[in-house]
Amino acid sequence: MAENRQAETGQSENSRADLPTGRRSTVRSLLRLWPYARPVRRRIAVSMATATLGMLTTIAVPVVLGWIVDGPLTRPDLAGLWPLIGLVLLLGLVEAGLFYTRRVVLARPLAAVEGRMRADLFAKLQRLPVAFHDRWGSGQLLSRATADLFVIRLFLAFALIFLLVNTTAFVAGAVVMFAQDWRLALLFLLPAAPILLLTKRFETDYSAASRRAQDQNGDLATVVEESVLGIRILKAFGRHRSMAERFRAQSRELRGTEMHKAHLLARLSAVVVGLPEVALCCALAVGAYLVAHDEMSAGSLVAFLSTALALRWPIESLGWLLAYTNEAATATDRFFEVMDEPATETVTYQDGGTVTDLDGGKDGIRLTGVRFRYPDAPDGTPDLLTGIDLHIRSGETMALVGATGSGKTTLTALLPRLYEATAGTITLDGVDVRELPRERLRELVAVAFEEPTLFSATVRENVLMGAPGASAEQLAAALATAQAGFVDKLPEGVDTEVGEQGLSLSGGQRQRLALARAVVGAPAFLVLDDPLSALDVHTEALVERALRQVLGSTTALVVAHRPSTVLLADRVAVLADGRIEAVGTHQDLLRDCPRYRALMSGEASLVPEGSSA
Repeated sequence: MAENRQAETGQSENSRADLPTGRRSTVRSLLRLWPYARPVRRRIAVSMATATLGMLTTIAVPVVLGWIVDGPLTRPDLAGLWPLIGLVLLLGLVEAGLFYTRRVVLARPLAAVEGRMRADLFAKLQRLPVAFHDRWGSGQLLSRATADLFVIRLFLAFALIFLLVNTTAFVAGAVVMFAQDWRLALLFLLPAAPILLLTKRFETDYSAASRRAQDQNGDLATVVEESVLGIRILKAFGRHRSMAERFRAQSRELRGTEMHKAHLLARLSAVVVGLPEVALCCALAVGAYLVAHDEMSAGSLVAFLSTALALRWPIESLGWLLAYTNEAATATDRFFEVMDEPATETVTYQDGGTVTDLDGGKDGIRLTGVRFRYPDAPDGTPDLLTGIDLHIRSGETMALVGATGSGKTTLTALLPRLYEATAGTITLDGVDVRELPRERLRELVAVAFEEPTLFSATVRENVLMGAPGASAEQLAAALATAQAGFVDKLPEGVDTEVGEQGLSLSGGQRQRLALARAVVGAPAFLVLDDPLSALDVHTEALVERALRQVLGSTTALVVAHRPSTVLLADRVAVLADGRIEAVGTHQDLLRDCPRYRALMSGEASLVPEGSSA
């Protein structure tokens, strides 16, 4: 579909959607995770509480050390020393147990949160219109479903917890230090102001770099995916070196961004680590002076310095926590960019009701004043379809012919609403397709695309995507119609895995399975986009003979490029200049329509644009 669209519009595909450009709030972005985190909020709260208690036990150890210095060691009193040593050991064991509990409490629930987010994202991707997927590179979507969700889970498990825990520990440590000596406490906390200013600047720069890196990672994933899926083309044309150079260029770009992130983090870390160390040295010198002049006890100085050392981790981890928080906020933005895309399933009547099925009329397929332009088409460019009026009578097969890029594939995609018509109406037996639930619409309308897409599944699973409830007899009949007898020679028959994209099969075999998928459910309306293009002459004749029986019991629109396919139809419509130029039988159009004669003879370029029948 994307290739056809590119041919019809002359526009290149974007590797990703337009990125947000304004300033954004990290906190506001992360708050959007609350609906997913809410079911495990108690687990998160317990994890925070246990981690906070564990950190507070770390802060308590310096206090006990002060008691030891001022008590048993000063008197001396060895009998009183052992209980205090036992208390230090107990605090250490309690801290270890609390941190173990924190890990156990959160591990499984947060894995479930990640799983729910991934399932929601995948479900949303299935509901989004084809126009969305035309604008987004597959690597961008893949990175959002894997790497970005992993970053979010680690944020909830570590960064979120320790932002609170380390803040609590720092406040508790500051209280302890002020209790020991307010002068030393002020001296130690003096670097806080410049560090806060630097972290604000760091957050702005790192957020931009993080977003750039995650988008570049998505682009790189797209290159890898395209290289793997197109390996036969690359090898056949000897283009593996140029693709490798493209990969290296994007890898260098990503490496440059990651190095910029590392430079920003290193600069913050140097300040966050260096300034407190300088302040600690100054506090040590002033404290020694105070102890020498009996203005402070040795135990108080030991407790103060031990508390300051215990606060090194909460202070030094600030850069890592801020970096990971910003990466999580960016990942959250990228996740919700997809989730926020509109995916309207039905169009309702003015009174709020919806049509659930056809009303039993036999009007066939009717297109009235249908116009279409792609949502991202440049301003000022004409619509691809400028006013289609066409009636395919019930039970009739209509062939649609036109030059390359005239919009044939796009027109066929409007019937099952893979794209939404810009204007006009499309009805099936008198019912507007926009008033049918999409699920029901796509049960009524079966499509076989020119490019047959198969999935990493068995032949049976691929064909029955067209009618999951079809019986074994219907499956066999559909394979027979598509002349897919080769399935019987596969190792496991219809239960043989066809591999990714069905590349273990030939192009003609893939196209026959795609045709079988379209006809297996005996649909009321059938859309075939040049379904025989990859078949040899002998197989094509056999398929056409079997297909006539299927077409006799349905209403069909068949995109045709060859006279043999046209002969399957009762009538033929010629598409040119965004409109239906002529409708008639094959013989009538050969006699009366110069454009049609040129198309059938392969000389369409000889007919000037805008010429009429």
